[in-house]
Amino acid sequence: MPEEYASAEAIADTLIERLDKKIVLALPLGLGKANHIVNALTERALADASIELDIITALTLTLPQFKNDFERRLLEPALPRLFGDYPALRYAELQRQGDLPGNIRVSEFFLQAGQWLGIAEVQRRFIPANYTHALGYLLERGVNVIAQLLAVDENGPDFSLSCNPDITVDLLQRRRDGQCDFLFVGQCNSELPFMAGQARVAAREVDLLLRSEATDFQLFSAPKRPVSLADHAIGLYAARLVRDGGTLQIGIGEIGDAITHALLLRHRDPERFKTLLESLGRPSLTGLEEDGAFVAGLYGLSEMFVDGFLHLAEQGVLKRRVDGAVLHGGFFVDCRDFYRRLNRLSPRARADFQMVPVSFTNELYGDEAGKRRARVKAAFINSAMMVTLRGAVVSDALADGRVVSGVGGQYNFAAQAFALEDARLMITLNASRAHRGETVSNIVWSYGHETLPWHLRDIVITEYGVADLRGRTENEAVKAMLQIADSRFQTELLEQARSAGKIEPGWTIPAAYTGNTPEQLARTLSPAKAVGELPDFPFGSDFNAEERRLLPALAHLGRRAHSRLALARLAWNGLTGGPLHPDEQACLERMGLDRADAPGTYLQRLLLRAGILASRDSSRT
Repeated sequence: MPEEYASAEAIADTLIERLDKKIVLALPLGLGKANHIVNALTERALADASIELDIITALTLTLPQFKNDFERRLLEPALPRLFGDYPALRYAELQRQGDLPGNIRVSEFFLQAGQWLGIAEVQRRFIPANYTHALGYLLERGVNVIAQLLAVDENGPDFSLSCNPDITVDLLQRRRDGQCDFLFVGQCNSELPFMAGQARVAAREVDLLLRSEATDFQLFSAPKRPVSLADHAIGLYAARLVRDGGTLQIGIGEIGDAITHALLLRHRDPERFKTLLESLGRPSLTGLEEDGAFVAGLYGLSEMFVDGFLHLAEQGVLKRRVDGAVLHGGFFVDCRDFYRRLNRLSPRARADFQMVPVSFTNELYGDEAGKRRARVKAAFINSAMMVTLRGAVVSDALADGRVVSGVGGQYNFAAQAFALEDARLMITLNASRAHRGETVSNIVWSYGHETLPWHLRDIVITEYGVADLRGRTENEAVKAMLQIADSRFQTELLEQARSAGKIEPGWTIPAAYTGNTPEQLARTLSPAKAVGELPDFPFGSDFNAEERRLLPALAHLGRRAHSRLALARLAWNGLTGGPLHPDEQACLERMGLDRADAPGTYLQRLLLRAGILASRDSSRT
């Protein structure tokens, strides 16, 4: 049985003594970090410079950083409800402040998206890695401690890796085989769902255990964000390419929610699903298209087990079983409702969702024949930041080298999509975005960084359609990408392609694809949104009613408040826009702007009124 402790500080002292003050600490990606233990080790290293603490991890979860006073007013009162008593990671606070001492070194191979762009120390110590390669990198660096959250089996002595078997399962096997040695340190958490199968850990595997009510805490929540009409259009196109009896991977976020919602619409009401797609006016191009209900059902295979898979299983879409499970996943982190619903499942029902190492989900190695039989008709759906006209994918870093997030498993699933006989990789992205007050294209001629090279181009989906690039010539691929680009940028993109010799001189974009605009998309899908078929929050939200109404209003301000002239126009709209409805007035009160005593506060009030009025009864794109 493990040595039990009621204090994280006592565990830290034990580790420091046993390892002679030289600790190479591995923390699992995302949710599964033993926060109190790593914080105690950090504090000891801060107090004693002779302690060497190397932390190797990925996806350090931090509370939102307020970009402006509007965000502060929106999020600060909601933080206790959204994130509970989740303990902040001390090393992350020191990194952000620039105060991490030289004897504490933190390296990550995946970052919380966009949160560390301006932190030089984080950028310098980043390790680019496929998720499946992280295991080898940990071993090379001589990891001697793993500290992880554990779920407790109420009916026995065992524990569960729950949300993060991802690499730990393989590390523990290496230790059993005598290939490495480390101390496995667990921290019990009462909110973690007990996941069985390969996530189960025998008590004898745990060396030191922190078990105390004082160090129990609420899990980090990833609140759902509103799904735009553009996201819904992407979801409809993607759902049409998911084949009955096949295999599905999807990710977290608004597009993932949109895909899940569209799959459920297709299953419940195939005719309505087909009608909505027809209204978008894009012909079937890939030969994969289906619009019927799921009879054989889907099998989920995803490094990330997201909330959408639970909804698909509950509605009878995710039901094709492989080795007794409807889903194999490597890790999870999602909204608070996701954790509650998992915990409410009976152990037998929860066993339908098997947590496994990423070496299983992300690779074909190991029982390759069995994996090939299971992963039939696979749709591996991943998101990107940008895609070039030639099909290269940009998902994790900027042209100047700054890391936004990380490769994670995207390359793994791209490789599987080409290795499996009938699998496809589908890259989803919005065709354009707001950047520093301007609208810019997410489809570009070229870019200074690539996550997936152009020779792995496959299917790309925007709100304006589907481009099937696999096996196409340069000329064919570029034309297909131009047809799903935002029309405000098509002319410039076409000229760049023509100058590079990829497009023949006389070719023009077909008229059917020259109306790719947010306004046209809104006209097409607004009726469906008005009757609730394309909701902002298909699966609920941790935000309350006022906050849900404020999110699009603040997004409107963020897209337009880019200059003094733009601010003046917004303020004028707020001043002259007429009275607010009672529920809209409640939004002003929620933000503390129902009264304005100082000039600055008065301007904020006018700007927020303008945002609320602009988002009233409008279809966001």
